[in-house]
Amino acid sequence: MIRLPDATGALRDHTPRAEPATFAPGRPPLASRVVYSAAHVVADPFADTTPDGPAVVDWETTLAFRHHLWSHGLGVAEAMDTAQRGMGLDWAGAAELIRRSGAEARAVGGLIACGVGTDQLTGPATLAEVRAAYEEQLAVVEETGARPILMASRALAASAGGPEDYLEIYGTLLRQSASPVILHWLGPMFDPALAGYWGSDDLDRATDTFLAIIEANAEKVDGVKVSLLDAGREVALRRRLPAGVRCYTGDDFHYPELIAGDEQGYSDALLGIFDPLGPLAAEAVRALDADDPDGFRKLLDPTVPLSRHLFQTPTRYYKTGVVFLAWLAGHQEHFTMVGGLQSARSLPHLARAYELADGLGLFPDPERARARMASLLAVQGVDA
Repeated sequence: MIRLPDATGALRDHTPRAEPATFAPGRPPLASRVVYSAAHVVADPFADTTPDGPAVVDWETTLAFRHHLWSHGLGVAEAMDTAQRGMGLDWAGAAELIRRSGAEARAVGGLIACGVGTDQLTGPATLAEVRAAYEEQLAVVEETGARPILMASRALAASAGGPEDYLEIYGTLLRQSASPVILHWLGPMFDPALAGYWGSDDLDRATDTFLAIIEANAEKVDGVKVSLLDAGREVALRRRLPAGVRCYTGDDFHYPELIAGDEQGYSDALLGIFDPLGPLAAEAVRALDADDPDGFRKLLDPTVPLSRHLFQTPTRYYKTGVVFLAWLAGHQEHFTMVGGLQSARSLPHLARAYELADGLGLFPDPERARARMASLLAVQGVDA
């Protein structure tokens, strides 16, 4: 038994799950959907740094987590929002992460795609500087052999005068890319600095600009990654994509139905929630591989309350819950994050995350997870 606090300070009893759900690694590759997990980074807990200092990464443990995801058949979306890109991990750290993960992916044949952004720009920038920053990062990713993901740019959002600037910047980058890329639309709920992306706060107009870029360069677009937390808008966009262009859902609220799809198509996946859900998510997609959509939904639907909890407002702090669950699951030996982001969620929030994840059987060693949860509670003055 463990006692967990709520927002009033009241304690409730929770009996940890006796046995974990078992999802063995080494299964056949996923066939019916392309699935990427956006993976977190593991901080070095002994680094003498500050929240605004350079990120210090525990490379061995960070890369071991990528191997964990690959072992279950998932792809890794590297150096993305989940890796605290722009929230603790600067471009120098991201570039090193991309190079190291790219080398590991080549060694094991793992599927990998890496974020290309403009976060080396630290102040106001011209459109020419934004383009040059994208080009610098694109070259780094292409050198690794990974698929590039053209991420939304804070600098471009700040400097663009309208849709025509997005058409020009993205058109130039797509023409230069050596291979098809994934275009990423990250909504302002994940990063407020991206409000009005594609040149308009009107999402219908923004969608039209987004589609115009894709249609003009369809042979250079593998797919689009949409993170707007609006299932209806994603389905409408998916149905308008040119033939052969994938839609990778980034909707951490509605992913089961979007991946399952309908009579007119489905979404593939590139999701931060598939960091803690990796083995379970892979098992669910294998049900689709076996033409068992009911089995897919039976496995994945119960995970939605956990995902909605982790991604609740302010959504951008979901990374704290992701790393917290990785600690409880034994993927790392501490709950320390780059930028000190372990403080970004409350104790009751983390307690509820533990409770939901335990109910899903996500912890390979439930007793270890209980003991770690109890240790965190004790530090905060709670007698569990």
